[in-house]
Amino acid sequence: MSLSSAKRLGKRVIGYPETSVPVVSAIDYVVQIFDTPTSRLKTYLISLFPILSWITKYNLGWLTGDVIAGLTVGMVVVPQGMSYAILATLPAEYGLYSSFVGVLIYCFFATSKDVSIGPVAVMSLTVANIIKHVQHTDPQFQGPQIASALAAITGFIVLGIGLLRIGWLVEFIPAPAVSGFMTGSAISIAAGQVPGLMGITGFDTRAATYKVIINTLKGLPRTKLDAAWGLTGLAGLYIIRYACLYLCKKYPRRARLYFFISVLRNAFVLIVLTLAAWLYCRHRKNKAGKYPIKILLTVPAGFKHIKRPDLNTELLAALAPELPVATIILLLEHIAISKSFGRLNGYKINPNQELIAIGVTNTIGSCFGAYPATGSFSRSALKSKSGVRTPAAGIITAVVVIVALYGLTAAFFWIPTAGLSAIIIHAVADLVASPSQVYSFWRVSPLELFIWLAAVLVTVFSSIENGIYTSIAASLFLLLVRIAHPRGSFLGKVTVRESSGDKSEREVFLPLDKGGVTHEDLKVVPPSPGVLVYRFEESYLYPNSSIVNSALVDYVKDNLRRGRDMTNVKLSDRPWNDPGPSRGGAVQDQTDNEKKPVLHAVVLDFSTVSHIDTTAVQALIDTRTEIEKWADHPIEFHFASILSPWIRRALIAGGFGTGISASKVREIAAVVPDHYDTSAVPEYRSEDVESGTDLKKQRSVSDSTGGNEFAPVVSPETPFFHIDLAGAVRAAESGLARVSN
Repeated sequence: MSLSSAKRLGKRVIGYPETSVPVVSAIDYVVQIFDTPTSRLKTYLISLFPILSWITKYNLGWLTGDVIAGLTVGMVVVPQGMSYAILATLPAEYGLYSSFVGVLIYCFFATSKDVSIGPVAVMSLTVANIIKHVQHTDPQFQGPQIASALAAITGFIVLGIGLLRIGWLVEFIPAPAVSGFMTGSAISIAAGQVPGLMGITGFDTRAATYKVIINTLKGLPRTKLDAAWGLTGLAGLYIIRYACLYLCKKYPRRARLYFFISVLRNAFVLIVLTLAAWLYCRHRKNKAGKYPIKILLTVPAGFKHIKRPDLNTELLAALAPELPVATIILLLEHIAISKSFGRLNGYKINPNQELIAIGVTNTIGSCFGAYPATGSFSRSALKSKSGVRTPAAGIITAVVVIVALYGLTAAFFWIPTAGLSAIIIHAVADLVASPSQVYSFWRVSPLELFIWLAAVLVTVFSSIENGIYTSIAASLFLLLVRIAHPRGSFLGKVTVRESSGDKSEREVFLPLDKGGVTHEDLKVVPPSPGVLVYRFEESYLYPNSSIVNSALVDYVKDNLRRGRDMTNVKLSDRPWNDPGPSRGGAVQDQTDNEKKPVLHAVVLDFSTVSHIDTTAVQALIDTRTEIEKWADHPIEFHFASILSPWIRRALIAGGFGTGISASKVREIAAVVPDHYDTSAVPEYRSEDVESGTDLKKQRSVSDSTGGNEFAPVVSPETPFFHIDLAGAVRAAESGLARVSN
């Protein structure tokens, strides 16, 4: 009885349906993509506005947490926003514009409750470098004009990436590369702010970091009175921070109180420094209209620069070379931060939706005069620790920013710029990787430590742009090397017993060359002579296809018998690449050859192979051809644990699994005409195809139960495909017994 008949009769069926070879078609693939397009479109449109999934369930408990977190972040983002605008060589109000639009717009598109969008140090320094580059190319453009255009273009690019759902491209940049880039950038930013902290002038603080450090040391004798405000502010920030940490440990019941005191240290220090600057400078204006220290001066109230961004052709041409690095920083920093806080707080973010969020934020922000904004690590951590409940906390933060923008700008006049430098240095210091984190890179993957180190050194000795390009290039190179040179091993058997007292035993397969993975005293038993078991620990693709070919062919030639006696073959008849031993050693060579076992079957464990391509299948065909030519008889190729229908389809196309002779399928990726003779390659016999498989056992079980209870796990038309490695090895070894009989 067939399985289809059993199903019609209501019989229970175990295993895969007994149909023809289960090969998926290209039509199946297209149908999967375009299945129910209307439903997919509806789901896609709803997913663009995550706020719809939680706003209807909003409650008073959530409101309390959001108000506290929103107010807390607002008190931090105001001084930081102005500081970062100065870092970007823009007037201070542009930092407030970016802060307002970032926190307000993001909450409507966010899938992360913790992330706070706004000006950040790395992006601000990048904007400063881009403004410098564009003005060097065409001095007619002003800094705010360049920054707003950059926000519009990069925002639109990132928005397009999110809408097209290709945010997975960010996954090609690993954590060590991000950490190295952030560490190098933090060092560069801090080094560039030290001259402002000390009041030292006379050199370019946006040059390579090592030059800035050297020039700062040379300029120490020119330190001005600004250092009194800068050093005092920096010391005050760290004193408050560590004092609060100490008090939190000593008085854990009041830890939340000390936490909020620590949070407000930026605002507190800036207020004290501003009061001191006002008291000292208000009557000390010289004849040139300058004050003894550098202060912020006039900050216009309200949105004075609302207009569409200037996107003329000349500006776009000048910005074009700088767009890649600005876009990478915009999306890379945000995705890294949002993923980190999602992992810490137990929720999952949607990277594509996050890209849409920052894309919309920057596109709209450019109309308000804002410069590029992305996720801030320090403010996101603060928001998370403050007990934020939903993304709606951003609305509260926006209210704080708008109040400051309209009501506090008169007080901003007296803010000392050295104090803003202190705030920047204090903020970016947390971006530097800790020694324990760097050591963890070494413990986990030593090569990735060198990627981290390269990113830091290039950033410090060249530029942020070159640092991020270096880290990405090094990461992609390492990825390609790992794909092109994966691990592979020949396997043997080990009998294991559970340590819990259970006396049941089972066989597992481990590498014959233990390589420090298993216990040194563990004895791994090779499979039966004439059977090879090989596991390839990577997808089987064109960069690594030659690895399997070399491993199998070399092992066979070194350890298994050559089928043809070459002792009486004339030297002139031998191929140029196999001249053989000298005449005196030919007999000994043949004697050694006869001591080796005869190859019968090769078992390939495909449990770790998720993809295969045309080049790899052709390499496998070539491997079979070379091995059979060496053995001078047909060799069975068994495959275990093939879980992808596309891999099954590819292998069947290459003549594997079904018992098709090697002479029937020689080329599927030919680059030269197929004019050579294949008659020398022996044919598989029909009994070879049917022998040594799980099929007979399955059929006998099916016959004994009337054919109603069980079905073959693999199709009868692909007897050399096996559901697991143990079954594949048993099938190969059972073929040995048949041959010996």
